[in-house]
Amino acid sequence: MIDRYTRPEMGALWTLENKFRVWLEVELAVCEAWSRLDVIPAEAMADIRAKADFDVARILDIEETTRHDVIAFLTAVEEKVGPAARFIHLGCTSSDIVDTANGVLLFRAGSMILASLDRLLDVLKEMAHAHKGRLCMGRTHGIHAEPTSYGLKFAGFFAEFARHRERFVAALEGVRVGKISGAVGTYAFLSPQMEKIALDILGLAVDPISTQIIQRDRHAAFFTSLALMAGGVERLCVELRHLQRTEVLEVEEGFGKGQKGSSAMPHKKNPISAENMTGLSRLVRTNALASMENQALWHERDISHSSVERVIMPDSTILMDYVLHRLAGLVKNLRVIPENIERNLAASMGLFFSQRVLLALVESGLPRQEAYVAVQQVAMRCWETRTGFPDAVRGDPVISGRLGGQALDELFDPGYYLRFEDAIFQRVFGG
Repeated sequence: MIDRYTRPEMGALWTLENKFRVWLEVELAVCEAWSRLDVIPAEAMADIRAKADFDVARILDIEETTRHDVIAFLTAVEEKVGPAARFIHLGCTSSDIVDTANGVLLFRAGSMILASLDRLLDVLKEMAHAHKGRLCMGRTHGIHAEPTSYGLKFAGFFAEFARHRERFVAALEGVRVGKISGAVGTYAFLSPQMEKIALDILGLAVDPISTQIIQRDRHAAFFTSLALMAGGVERLCVELRHLQRTEVLEVEEGFGKGQKGSSAMPHKKNPISAENMTGLSRLVRTNALASMENQALWHERDISHSSVERVIMPDSTILMDYVLHRLAGLVKNLRVIPENIERNLAASMGLFFSQRVLLALVESGLPRQEAYVAVQQVAMRCWETRTGFPDAVRGDPVISGRLGGQALDELFDPGYYLRFEDAIFQRVFGG
């Protein structure tokens, strides 16, 4: 998926060339560790540093025969290095290299995702403060409920994505591990000391106990955190799609000069970005299920997880970075339409004051169910006759008789609904 929202570095991270390049980083880190422990002679280590390289086409050509990508990779590197190559991969099994390299790749990809997530958080915070105090209709079940504000809407999304960030940081730390522990994790031809040196070079933590592989609950946590984040993306996109409906039209996606909305209908301005991201979020969540299926492997390892990860590692990280970057642009360039917000607020004829009237009647001493029936009867008449609720309440002898004109005037102040907006902002954003 290539367009202006795709980060080139993220795509480059998952190329075949870069995969082999990171494998080489791991092999060289292992060699450096052995060198520091005086297992690899200085002259041989200098040779390895100077000559270790590969040609992707040569690796693929060798793999046609070996049917084993790591052996093909090692053979191609050995051809470049010469005699000193006998020290490369010393004591290691393929998963030492592949799993450790995946730790490097996932951490680098995750760091890019964090940067995109932080940009989205900045935009949501900016929008929350820009629209603080902008009264709008809150909806439950898609029906007018009571007023809220656009500031609170965006603050709520900010708080959710802050939680996504917290979960993702923990999951990212969970996959920032490597293992150089040998065929079944016993260090039979390796050592924990060597492993620690090599992983320090790579910036990874040591998996405290591994088999031939790093256990896949770590990866499942990583992809599940992305899935939850994708759920948050879809929630925000669904909100924006509803708010752009013709009957609502409180916001619009930015619409560029020369942009076309429909091949048939020239008038159309569709929420295509929000719709695209809704669909892509489903893919990220689907991949999370695949990552959980990878947890149960036979004994110390099998290879059923490998084919899955070759798809979901690049796909999920590229998609998530793309979606977060695109969503930040969508929100930043969102057109908010105040006159339509006010129109929709007035559309239910003040019926959103019903709970205030109900509670005032209860406070006056009327039993709650009697109060509820009294307010509901007035409200239903307003729905049927399309008349204003405040005036209907004032004209109702039961309600006005108990509350009086001045009390009713105070009940119909829309500013009442935002009296704790500052307190909520304080909790979400701090000082």
